[in-house]
Amino acid sequence: MISPVCTPLSPAELEARLRLHRLPEIGPKRFTKLLEAFGSASKAIGAPASAWRSLGMPAASAEARRCPEVRDGASHAMRWLERPEHHLLMWDQPDYPALLAQIPDPPPLLFVAGDPLILEKPQLAMVGSRRASRPGMDTAAAFSRSLAGAGFVITSGLALGIDAAAHQAALDVGGLTVGVLGTGLENFYPQRNRRLCDAMIASGCAVLSEFPLDAGPTASNFPRRNRIISGLSLGVLVVEASVASGSLITARLAAEQGREVYAIPGSIHHPGARGCHQLIRDGAVLVETIEHILEALRGWQHLPLSTDSPKVDHPLLALLHAAPHTSEGLADSSGWALPKVLAALTELEMDGRAVCENGRWLARTR
Repeated sequence: MISPVCTPLSPAELEARLRLHRLPEIGPKRFTKLLEAFGSASKAIGAPASAWRSLGMPAASAEARRCPEVRDGASHAMRWLERPEHHLLMWDQPDYPALLAQIPDPPPLLFVAGDPLILEKPQLAMVGSRRASRPGMDTAAAFSRSLAGAGFVITSGLALGIDAAAHQAALDVGGLTVGVLGTGLENFYPQRNRRLCDAMIASGCAVLSEFPLDAGPTASNFPRRNRIISGLSLGVLVVEASVASGSLITARLAAEQGREVYAIPGSIHHPGARGCHQLIRDGAVLVETIEHILEALRGWQHLPLSTDSPKVDHPLLALLHAAPHTSEGLADSSGWALPKVLAALTELEMDGRAVCENGRWLARTR
């Protein structure tokens, strides 16, 4: 992984990255390999095909570099980025979501519509069936309202059913919510949730995708989308899911990424509960109330109190009183795992003792 760089990219390098990103058969690992090998996307685009072959790159990728469709798509993305509510986060830049950067295959580029700063706030994912029952939808809405009210960003996939109920409930209580798409941002799917997507962006939330702006809803995109949902989040709550539900893929990815997995049980006679019951048998936390989730998060942070100063009774506050920090910077300075830091920051923010401004955490004086 290339270390984060603080200098902004030139327009030429940005355009080259967008072209590289559109090439066929270039996923996160090959994208990273090309930048590490050539030092920049501009040099990778201009390198001879033989150099690409020596790196094991597919011939179709090398041949498509100067394809008009690739060039025009990158130019269109550059124009898309001129709007103030449109953003591009890159995995080697300091504004990339710190928790997502820790997964094995973080997306090299993230197109974001809305406010990208909320991606640094503690997030909880809520997922479930697209064909959820009415009780399942009501349960999702109730948990989303409570979790959003407790200060968590509700992250989901903007699909029908449980996803939509979770996003809408967070908006209803003035909370924050993030939608992760399995299509490009200009090829929204499913269209029935288009108004919900627009409402999220208008209210200061965020909708994002790793796919090119015009990418369509192919089946292989959605498992890739799911790893981002779990990768951004402290944990994943599965509300209602069959054993064949894609939500179980998200839960499995969450466990592999070291995130917490929560599942709400249901009737043994309801097929939509069987996926949740399977997760519980596999070790997911059985959840009946929001307190079960909050207790699990607090379990990450049985933290010793600082004795350096009688005025500061929390180790993170001692660091924040010295200087503002990003959440990732706090993890580095404290030696704690990032999920543990984010859980602690959530409680400090809820207590009014810390605040996040422009991506950096500051201590509040009482």
